[in-house]
Amino acid sequence: MNATTKFAGFAVGLAAVFGIAVAVGATIGPDPDPSGPAGHGGHAAPSAPGPSTDMPGGLMVTDQGYTLELDKPNTTTAAQTPISFRILDATGAPVTKYQTSHDKDLHLIVVRRDMAGFQHVHPVLDPAGTWSVPLNLSRAGDYRVFADFTPAGGSNLTLGADLRVAGNYDVQALPAPAATARVGEYEITLTGTITPGAASPVTLSVSRNGAPVTDLQPYLGAYGHLVALRAADLAYLHVHPEGAPGDGVTPAGPGVDFVVNAPSTGDYRLFLDFQHQGVVRTAEFTLSVTTSNEAAAAPTAPTAPTAPANHGAPGHGH
Repeated sequence: MNATTKFAGFAVGLAAVFGIAVAVGATIGPDPDPSGPAGHGGHAAPSAPGPSTDMPGGLMVTDQGYTLELDKPNTTTAAQTPISFRILDATGAPVTKYQTSHDKDLHLIVVRRDMAGFQHVHPVLDPAGTWSVPLNLSRAGDYRVFADFTPAGGSNLTLGADLRVAGNYDVQALPAPAATARVGEYEITLTGTITPGAASPVTLSVSRNGAPVTDLQPYLGAYGHLVALRAADLAYLHVHPEGAPGDGVTPAGPGVDFVVNAPSTGDYRLFLDFQHQGVVRTAEFTLSVTTSNEAAAAPTAPTAPTAPANHGAPGHGH
């Protein structure tokens, strides 16, 4: 074999190795740039619109071209801490037009990552697109802030961002699953079957001092409003009330019906807001969802009494 032939063979072999390397590189790397849960600090840059049909709400700070931007993602403990934020569109401009949903243009849910300190408030929007509301951040820890809204001409979104409150963090264990919760004189019982990946009906029944409550008052367009969060990652579930006050068929208690879409098995924390005699109260449940789960079969011992929700102006809780 002469030198020319040897060189040609070497070149062919080198090209083959290079081709394999390129193919492997295309398969293994580089890693994609995920739109994961929001981190602490900094402003997230808006991204181009894109679908997120398989992911529960609240896990991303940016989705479908919209970004939740907190003015101050780090703060200190205080009973009344003003916070402000904006929803940015794909160009980075603050959104100023929204569609009303459940009687409000935007619902803000705030909860610590151990599920303590739940608040549902309704901020005030200024003409420049900045939302503002005071929060009770008297307990230190890492909080998740959820903005549930529908931009004008768009679809409903729930974006999530982290809020760090400096101080001594008294981590609370997740309460055990239970089908009954107490709020002062009220007892709320959860019944129904939750099937992962399916629309599952549940009923929450309200009684007071042992007597069924049949005169619940409308709140946010229904006789109750339910927020469900997955304990492992605080995924925000879309929960829809069945019926509406004044439709001629939906009773004002004692049972309030909902449809829950749980994306997976695992523990969930449920927060029911209901209004009676002019006061909005929040009942909290832990629900363990399995492949064949009966909510009614959960232990019926009442959970620890839950204090009335933070419903002060201007964000008179959920």
